[in-house]
Amino acid sequence: MLVYRLIDLLFQLMYLCLIARVILSWIPHNYHHPAVQLLYQITEPVLRPFRMIIPTRSVGIDISPILALIALGFIKRLIFWAI
Repeated sequence: MLVYRLIDLLFQLMYLCLIARVILSWIPHNYHHPAVQLLYQITEPVLRPFRMIIPTRSVGIDISPILALIALGFIKRLIFWAI
């Protein structure tokens, strides 16, 4: 099914973007680079709700990417179950 493949591709791209953002957080990088700005624009709407629930200060590290990956996997399975 074309719809299945398209949805799967979109989720895979979001997974890759989230992983790239995590890796960028470990190394020095230029926040003003257009590619970095695009990556932040893509991932921030996914990460922000989790940061509001569990602030980084209370845990000591930012676990929002882990929570986002888990949530995206759940949403993907739910969508595939529904179609």
